[in-house]
Amino acid sequence: MTKKRSLVRLRVQDWQELQKISIETYSDTFGPYNSPEIMQAYLTTAYEAKKLQGELENPNSQFYFVKVEQEVAGYLKINVGDAQTETMGPESLEVERIYIRPPFKQQGLGTYLIGKAEQIANAQHKTKLWLGVWEHNEPAKHFYEKLGFHRIGQHSFFMGDDEQTDYLMEKKL
Repeated sequence: MTKKRSLVRLRVQDWQELQKISIETYSDTFGPYNSPEIMQAYLTTAYEAKKLQGELENPNSQFYFVKVEQEVAGYLKINVGDAQTETMGPESLEVERIYIRPPFKQQGLGTYLIGKAEQIANAQHKTKLWLGVWEHNEPAKHFYEKLGFHRIGQHSFFMGDDEQTDYLMEKKL
């Protein structure tokens, strides 16, 4: 039996739950590949209260919790306009984050969230969906390729002083 899924758009007052889920999921995915010091420094700044509140207030960004049977399983963050992390133009919508909590991985939630991003992009008359993925995250790269994304470039991503490479991937709608 398929478990009931739902999406809930976040508001500024949801920042604490967003912070908790962000730290949990980011640590799960990237903790094994980075030193504890680099991880702690990154998590402290990337998910700081005022930073998250500012992101939630930005009219060009949207956050959605995905819930399974009323439990938060992860979230989606999308950006348009000047909220995009790279200048990709007005025809583009960025999927900045798809974070899934460990007990909910391999349940189709990533595909579900990409579908939601596509629906929003189509409703806003966007012609491209794009995202960045860490060059060494093979499962994520394969997942996005399977959904029709292809590599269009790369950019640097910093974990503290450690420069890492994210591949930029795009899907035409």
